[in-house]
Amino acid sequence: MPEEQHHLAIKNMVCQRCVRVVKDELEKLGLEVNEIALGEATVTGNADREQIKNVLAEAGFELLEDKKARQVEQIKNYIIQLIQEPESRLQNYSDLIAEHLDKDYHYLSQLFSSSENVTIERYIILQKIEKVKEWLVYDELSLSEMAYKLGYSSVAHLSSQFKQVTGFTPTAFKKLKAHNRKPLDEVGK
Repeated sequence: MPEEQHHLAIKNMVCQRCVRVVKDELEKLGLEVNEIALGEATVTGNADREQIKNVLAEAGFELLEDKKARQVEQIKNYIIQLIQEPESRLQNYSDLIAEHLDKDYHYLSQLFSSSENVTIERYIILQKIEKVKEWLVYDELSLSEMAYKLGYSSVAHLSSQFKQVTGFTPTAFKKLKAHNRKPLDEVGK
């Protein structure tokens, strides 16, 4: 029986460690992992989809079967990628997302909002705030550097948005003992 190639869309795959775990789990099933990235993998082999689904579920991931659910997960993973590897953005996130998924942004925005009960814009803000929390905890950058890297127009804008989301100024947050950071797959919930 010839080996089949499968493209898998995988929910909750939000970091490089997740990529490694998924790769290891798929290889344990005897599948050859041809390509793997946040939220997706292309594999060759004769594993049953139910078997793949169960192995991924045991590791905290979900195999996405529905086309719309896959698109929402692609949006989330692309946003996480943009925020986790930040540079000052000259282009709008909406343009980047539409271009990356090769779809109309209005359609993607409606799809995302109806599925996640949060707008793409709000999800981006929440992801940015989680990144700022990380930087504050590890004391990696100044607020000015954070604002620049995440594309804020000013430190005041970043600080205002941070306080709106967390209830704390960045400086007050940094002084807290419990930093209340969220796993990236739970941001927006």
